[in-house]
Amino acid sequence: MTHVIQLQNISKAELFEHLENIIDRKLSVLANTDENEKLSIKEVSEELGVAELTVHNYIKRGLVPALKIGRRVFIKRIDLDNSLKEVKSLKYKR
Repeated sequence: MTHVIQLQNISKAELFEHLENIIDRKLSVLANTDENEKLSIKEVSEELGVAELTVHNYIKRGLVPALKIGRRVFIKRIDLDNSLKEVKSLKYKR
């Protein structure tokens, strides 16, 4: 489902409201998946739209908790969701 907005006729507050709605919809889709699902670095990077190196940096900085099983690194779905919610809430507390 795509939404088209005429940017020339929208206020800053309306734009932020629209972006918040999009983020909330994405998070609700994520919340409906299996919470114990383990995602690879590649899957997380594709889902977030960032490079795999960025996901590794998030893990190193402690932004996203990860599990190491042998030589492979996994991120639990619930941990990823909680990290995204925390980042969203921190942005608006400033």
